[in-house]
Order: sequence, then structure tokens, then C-alpha cells
Amino acid sequence: MSLELGSELQWTKSSYSSNDSPDCVEVAATPGTVHVRDSKVPTGPQLAVAPTTWARFISYATVTD
Repeated sequence: MSLELGSELQWTKSSYSSNDSPDCVEVAATPGTVHVRDSKVPTGPQLAVAPTTWARFISYATVTD
């Protein structure tokens, strides 16, 4: 199985996810790609974006008080 299919990726669950929440996100970064998936469906579809795209998304999505 290829790395791009997620077999060797090191997934990290979002700190905003909880065990009883319906919204659980995991992220795995490689040098050229950031992979995102639903932690409840690890064999399901994944989103793969460039690290610069992910950084822009995170800066936009981050909520500050």
C-alpha cells in the first residue's frame, strides 16, 4: 500500500475533537502534503493539500478570543 493512501501516515487527532463528539478530525503531515480525515472513518476518504494551503486554512480557521 502506498504512503499516499495513508497506510504509513502518523495521524494526530485534533485537540478540538472529543471521543463523544460527532466531529472528529485527524491530520497527518508529510513533507509535500497534509492529509485530513474523519477519525471515525479511518478507511474513508481523505483530503490532501499542500502545506502552504493548510497553513492558510489554519490561519483563517483559528478562532481567537
